[in-house]
Amino acid sequence: MPTQSTTHPNVWIFEHPVIQDKLTRIRDCETDHATFRSLLNEIAGLMFFQLSRQFKSVHSEVDTPIETTVGSRLADPITLVPILRAGVGMTDGILGMIPEARVGHIGLYRDEETKKPIPYYCKLPSDIANGPVLLIDPMLATGGSASYAAKVLQDHGCEDVQMVCLVASPEGVRRMEKDHPKLKISTASIDRCLNENGYIVPGLGDAGDRIFGTV
Repeated sequence: MPTQSTTHPNVWIFEHPVIQDKLTRIRDCETDHATFRSLLNEIAGLMFFQLSRQFKSVHSEVDTPIETTVGSRLADPITLVPILRAGVGMTDGILGMIPEARVGHIGLYRDEETKKPIPYYCKLPSDIANGPVLLIDPMLATGGSASYAAKVLQDHGCEDVQMVCLVASPEGVRRMEKDHPKLKISTASIDRCLNENGYIVPGLGDAGDRIFGTV
């Protein structure tokens, strides 16, 4: 199970040794984009397996080849909302665990001068507020994009929202604490800080470029 941060109560850190092993490999600047993408999806799947323990279930009758029995099914639809473009890199790993999940998209890019998010696309299920929503982005850096996307979900009536990211900066975490104090963040690491260009240190570089081979 993830461990709640002692300094940021809204953050849960996945310290599982397999996740940390894969995180170390994904940080390596020598990791090619195909391996990076594969590792990212593997980590996303492992993280989802743990955080999905909190999802509500209901009893459900099922006819086996032998008899009718009672099992459990998820009570509500699950929706994944990756922040384009890098968030897509974690989505397949989660869909491998729960292929019936719906997938919405929020498209944002960061203005390199102001570091502010610029929206360009949004497509969400009409009933997205009827179940848990996972906001997905490998990097929580300044927190600008994540905060904007969380506000979009809030405006669509979503109350059960949590963010899933690979690495986070203290600055980004504090931004989310300020803007969305009830939103839970699941991550594999809270890194040291942001540099002057708004990148996470030590981080892993530009996740989008490393996922898609556009370095």
